Amino acid sequence: MFPFRYAKAADEQSALRAAAAGARFIAGGTMLVDLMRETVERPDALVDINALPYSSIDVQPGKIYAGSLVRMSDLAAHPVVRQQIPMIGQALELSASAQLRNMASIGGNLLQRTRCLYFRDVSAACNRRIPGAGCSAIEGRNRTHAILGTSQHCIATHPSDLAVALVALDAVVVARDTSGERRIPLADLFRRPVDSAHQEHNLRPGELIVAIEVPVGPEARRSGYVKVRDRASYEFALASAAVALDIGAGIIRSARVAVGGVGTVPWRLPAVEGALRGRPPNADVFRGAAALAADGAKPLHENGFKVELLKRTVERQLATVATMP
Repeated sequence: MFPFRYAKAADEQSALRAAAAGARFIAGGTMLVDLMRETVERPDALVDINALPYSSIDVQPGKIYAGSLVRMSDLAAHPVVRQQIPMIGQALELSASAQLRNMASIGGNLLQRTRCLYFRDVSAACNRRIPGAGCSAIEGRNRTHAILGTSQHCIATHPSDLAVALVALDAVVVARDTSGERRIPLADLFRRPVDSAHQEHNLRPGELIVAIEVPVGPEARRSGYVKVRDRASYEFALASAAVALDIGAGIIRSARVAVGGVGTVPWRLPAVEGALRGRPPNADVFRGAAALAADGAKPLHENGFKVELLKRTVERQLATVATMP
């Protein structure tokens, strides 16, 4: 680990000023500290934001407002979240060990960096770590890598389970810097590696996520998250699916579907949603809609199995959510 300066922010403005001067925010530290130990991240200064007032969960008409410092375990256990948007609690509880969920903040969870082994190996070529260095994964070990949203710059999957659920729900992040506040649809927060890979999100330098707003629509109660992985505990997704359905009078009135473990960003599936709307909730409809889930996929030499796995994961979760009471 390289030397760095550390300061604890007493208020929001001091944190934002420190970030504007080049400091990195740290909250739970469950990702950043590991990357610093591995010398993947080498910040000159850290500003601890744990004393800032972003740790509450506020239930409002038609939405849930959660501060960015809310711990993953607290959001997952919140009774209104569990009742009104079950897929959020499920995504969080499948995300990590209980110890990590007790430490990690939801803001940090959304901005966690890829678990690609080449990104974390400072001897390997990685465009996310060093722009222009190349991507060792394209010709290397890429079984767990993305098949959607890839480019010649990067094929790493986005690691956050929570982000998949929030993208499906059209959540919004509230961000602030020294110039003020703005609201960013979560789907617009993340950047695909089109022209470069090191710019992973659309936050400005020194901008801090202070809250997440989650709409509670008619689909939210009938929702769920499934995660397919190599082992049942503490493992990242090979494929995952967040599904929310509004069913009434024997038809699917609306659907929200997003997937993880297969895209360079949390991946919304509008074609699948369109194939479900106005149709009866039965196995044939689910199979036909799920067949569209991998449209545009570009598998590589080790991860071609993800194409069929993604379709089956989406089909399974559509059927599971449709039978919820």
